[in-house]
Formats: sequence, structure tokens, C-alpha cells
Amino acid sequence: MDDRTIPSLQPQLDEITANTRRLVQAERLAINENAVAELFGTGIEDRILPVGSKAPEFSLPDAISGKPIQSADLLALGPLVINFFRGRWCPYCVTELETWRELYPTLRERGALLVAISPQTVRQSDFTVQQHALRFPLLWDQGAALADKFGVGYTPSTNMQQYYRSILVNIPFINTGQNALKPATDAAWRLPLPATFVVGQDGIIRFAEAHADFRVRPEPADVLAAL
Repeated sequence: MDDRTIPSLQPQLDEITANTRRLVQAERLAINENAVAELFGTGIEDRILPVGSKAPEFSLPDAISGKPIQSADLLALGPLVINFFRGRWCPYCVTELETWRELYPTLRERGALLVAISPQTVRQSDFTVQQHALRFPLLWDQGAALADKFGVGYTPSTNMQQYYRSILVNIPFINTGQNALKPATDAAWRLPLPATFVVGQDGIIRFAEAHADFRVRPEPADVLAAL
């Protein structure tokens, strides 16, 4: 696929946002807007690992096999695109994953591999792979520990946690499988900023982009251009 024909992701995400604004009450929308502003205000976007940094190595369970996937083994085969996503409950994340599903043959033609990483359990990721026919591995980053190493991990504010509960998104259960009646630990709430990194076979980051606003994602054309 020529770079000029690579589909743009942001218009798809903007359509989700427009539909949400039509259907959701203003006071609920305000909670999301305030949460995004608070997260941006922490300076988290300035703390992500930049281009030229050494990428952290990892060994994480695969959604299908449950077996550990090691970054060193992947990089031995070619450059690696790492996509951090929040979970299958996030329509923006699902749209991004589906876009990469369609572009995966193009990425492989360029000699690269792709893994998508989230704090959701292997069981949740298995559901994601099957439901959306994904062609690349989904890995479990328990407690967003690897996301922290890349500088993109965070804990949603108390207000945002209450909002997720109000719309029946049980993040502690999705991330740990723990009983909903038990008090959730901070680690159970941990999430990554939606982020994409390209790591060369030398382990050096060639592309890095993350946004505090979950409605904004890197464009695939920019990611592919970094390979």
C-alpha cells in the first residue's frame, strides 16, 4: 500500500466523538472533559520516552496462548510497533486496533511487527482478538507496569473512576478479574495513555506519540513512515 493511500484514523475517531456528544448528557461529557484537562495538566505528555531513547525490554503474556512474548525475540525479526491501548471497553481503542488490523499486511511487507499492549487480562484480550479478528498479538501489561516504563501509565482520578462505575465499565475487574465486591487497589485502576512507539532492531525508539486526550491517536501513515 502506497503511503498516499493509507487511511486516516483521526476522522474515524472524530465521528465517535461527534456521536457521543449528540447522545450523552452535557454533565456527563463535562466529567470526561475535566478528566482530560486534569491529566494534561500533570505534564504526562512531556514524560513519555522520546525518540532516541532505549526502549525498555519486556516479557508479557500473549492473549491467545498465555505464553510470554519477549521483545528481544520480536526485535530479532524486525522493527517493532508497540501500541498501548486502554481496553476493549474503549471504542476509540477498538477503532484504532481495527485500523491496524487492516494495515497489518502493509506493516509486514515493510519487515515490521506489531504488538498491542493493555492492562486488561488475558481473558479480556482473548475476547478482543476473537471479536475483532485481530492479526497481531495482544499482550497483558499487568498494573500498566510496562506503560509506566514508557512514561505513559497513570491512575484515573476519583471522579473519573466514579464515572466509569456509573456507565458500568468495571475497570478493576477488566484489569484483574477480581470480585467486584472487593475494594479495588490502585494497580487495578492503572491505565496507559493511548500511545504508539516504533522501536528499531537496535532497541532505539524511532517514533513516539501519546496523548492525554484519549480521543486523539497517532496517524498510521506517520508510524509507518518511521519504519
